[in-house]
Amino acid sequence: MKNPVAPMPDPLAIRAARREDVPAIVALLADDPIGAGRVHNTDPAPEAYWRAFDEMAAQPGNMMLVAEADGAVVGCLQLTMIAGLSRAGAKRAQIEGVRVASARRGGGIGDTLVRHAIELARSAGCGLVQLTSDNARLDARRFYERLGFVASHIGLKLSLD
Repeated sequence: MKNPVAPMPDPLAIRAARREDVPAIVALLADDPIGAGRVHNTDPAPEAYWRAFDEMAAQPGNMMLVAEADGAVVGCLQLTMIAGLSRAGAKRAQIEGVRVASARRGGGIGDTLVRHAIELARSAGCGLVQLTSDNARLDARRFYERLGFVASHIGLKLSLD
């Protein structure tokens, strides 16, 4: 059963994640059936998450964004700018790990967060924004299509673990 529509928090702040946000981000990533199988949500957060955050923060064009309401992190996504030679040397942006707290879904937080990321990509000179979504996430696919994303390619992955 879907959650009732949660009202948009007022005010909602979109900002770059800080290191102290890592436990809240990990909890968001684990806050659904698919994510729960991929994320080790323990307190304290495993060292691997801290190292990954530090590496992302040190890499230009790689950022974690959070949506904050009432002093709590209620949404997140990772935005990475990628330089490339295809498309006449166009830069592209990759969006990953979009999550909104289950109690807050349906109220526009994800929409605001993704639109903010798109504007950051545009400001950075990106020619396109791309993302992948698990085939089991039918609601997510409808959400992205509503934002203008088109399923134009087939995504393939190779697990190295």
